[in-house]
Amino acid sequence: MDIGTIRTTRLDLLPLQVSHADEMAVVLSDPALHTFIGGSPGTAEALRLRYERLVAGSPDPAVSWCNWVLRETSESRLVGTVQATVTGPTAEIAWVVGTPWQGRGYASEAARALVDHLSVRSLHTVIAHIHPDHLASAAVARAAGLAPTAEMRDGEVRWRRSLRA
Repeated sequence: MDIGTIRTTRLDLLPLQVSHADEMAVVLSDPALHTFIGGSPGTAEALRLRYERLVAGSPDPAVSWCNWVLRETSESRLVGTVQATVTGPTAEIAWVVGTPWQGRGYASEAARALVDHLSVRSLHTVIAHIHPDHLASAAVARAAGLAPTAEMRDGEVRWRRSLRA
């Protein structure tokens, strides 16, 4: 899937490049970001290796890995990421915004733009998995038009939005 740049009022969602790793390692360096998603901050080198794998694409031709970094346009600095894993008519999305930029609506703005971008594709459903205690992420999902379901996966609530009637 050709992903291209997505523009919002305050952000450019730029297709992920390996060259983003150094700046993103700083953006993602706060251990608090991993409270709900697990793991710990990686080094720039570890992130570079991960980005090389992501940019190369999924080894499964039926799956597309679509990854963007979020560039705040007024200061031209990276502040986070959004991603969509597309399998058939379904996209599973996720987002993260660095701690210094949280609480400014960037995640909601980016998630809305991502879902709008996906809605013009031949997709039918967007899903996200959110820890039940992660109220900020739940607010982002809600802002992007997703609603919680009764389904749980690995301790996370499955949120869903239908893109087709």
